[in-house]
Amino acid sequence: MAVETQIAEKRATRRFALRLPVAVNDGGNNGMLTAQTRDVSARGICFYMDSPLTTGADIEFTLTLPPEITLTESIRVRCKGKVVRVEDGISDAKVPVAAVIDEYEFLAES
Repeated sequence: MAVETQIAEKRATRRFALRLPVAVNDGGNNGMLTAQTRDVSARGICFYMDSPLTTGADIEFTLTLPPEITLTESIRVRCKGKVVRVEDGISDAKVPVAAVIDEYEFLAES
């Protein structure tokens, strides 16, 4: 008799697979780092970076959500969160970094 196991989906909010530029500040001496999102949800984000961040590190990042997500106009959002996972990068490829979003604020267009 075969036993089938199902892995329950842990995500409680919808993820949007979006490739958006994001500016990341890891609080270090690196200043603002550039990255590109892999996916975004109301509670978290995964983005590709040139080099890994430290799991558990506090970060701040800013991105612009497009009209397809906001259902109005593009909206810039600044978020604070924490790195929860850094995936193994493939040589010469970007490193996927996942972070939880703890707080966010909408920014006025400049």
